[in-house]
Amino acid sequence: MALTSYEAKDLFQWLTDKEDILVLDVRNQKDFSRFQVESPYPFNMLNISYYDFMEIEDASVAKVPKEHAVRIVCAKEGSAKYVGEILVKHGFEDVRYLTGGIKTWGNLLVPKALHEGEDYSLYQFIRPGKASCGYGLCSGREMMIFDPSRNIDFYLDFAKSRDCKIIKTFETHLQADYIAGSRQIAEQTGADFFGGIDFDGTKAGHKPVSDNEVHTFSNGGPEVKVLLTPGHTPGSLTFIVDNTYMISGDTVFIQSIGRPDLGGQVDQWAVLLFNTIKQLAKLDDSLLVLPGHYMDWNEANKDLLFCLSFKEVKKRNEEVFAITEENVFIRYIKDNMREQPPEYALIRLANANTEQYDIDKQEELDLGKNECAATAYAKAQAEKEG
Repeated sequence: MALTSYEAKDLFQWLTDKEDILVLDVRNQKDFSRFQVESPYPFNMLNISYYDFMEIEDASVAKVPKEHAVRIVCAKEGSAKYVGEILVKHGFEDVRYLTGGIKTWGNLLVPKALHEGEDYSLYQFIRPGKASCGYGLCSGREMMIFDPSRNIDFYLDFAKSRDCKIIKTFETHLQADYIAGSRQIAEQTGADFFGGIDFDGTKAGHKPVSDNEVHTFSNGGPEVKVLLTPGHTPGSLTFIVDNTYMISGDTVFIQSIGRPDLGGQVDQWAVLLFNTIKQLAKLDDSLLVLPGHYMDWNEANKDLLFCLSFKEVKKRNEEVFAITEENVFIRYIKDNMREQPPEYALIRLANANTEQYDIDKQEELDLGKNECAATAYAKAQAEKEG
């Protein structure tokens, strides 16, 4: 059987359909450990370096079981194609290589409907390679976007498929873990780009917002209320859609809260976050939290959506929401801090539009899962090592 290719969206579909495939990642062990394909469900995966197939072909081939269809992943495509040809030569019947390499998995966006009605439709755009979520809100023939990635064509195509014009794009904060797309979307579509004080003094071209500011569509539809929720960053925003959904950015996650140390001012920002958490706790328990990130696929519901009532979110994060003293909260944050990836400083410059990187550099910076949550990970690791 001839070697064929596949796309990142195909791989996501196979994995969520629980197809009997083997993902063979032929990058080196270091790159594989840093960032790899993940799925909502268990699946078969092997990491055998492309160089091993070059140097010890027979031994490497022998490690690959023949009972599964093989889907090969590499850095840029060429190595996967090379290994695929070797496997076909050795009698493997269903072998495909990932077009464009692992970066296409990193940039993949999966649209899923949260609400579809006559008045409006709300979509969650899941980015499996970054464990992040953005959102699209459509009403009439207009669309608002929240926390888009730099995969601009996806949003333009999505809006076109729904006969919508993008009129507004919002950033919940100045992102550190991925290169954001609001500035480019605004430039290409004429949409207004709104952001908080994180963007003041930058060259991002945003329009400022104020607390309790309300955004609307031209012909009815849901209202979008802006809440200033500083802490993860000083300019972090939360959006309340139709008094039903809370687009929480990196302030509140389903399984954690946003870490306030990424700007190097942990004490000051932790105080902001402490006060914000206390204010948010007063909101209606029935609000459905739509986070900017997830830690693991086990946070998704049965429809593979990251959406949970605020009541349940507070219950899952009871340890944090129960803290009543500022100094105790700061200590909690410091106990759960871990080193941020060095790429984050460069990504912030890109999102402030004070530095411009070529496409290869953008791909390099944008690869890998987020590290934006304050979790018990660091503390647990320290206790384990102790």
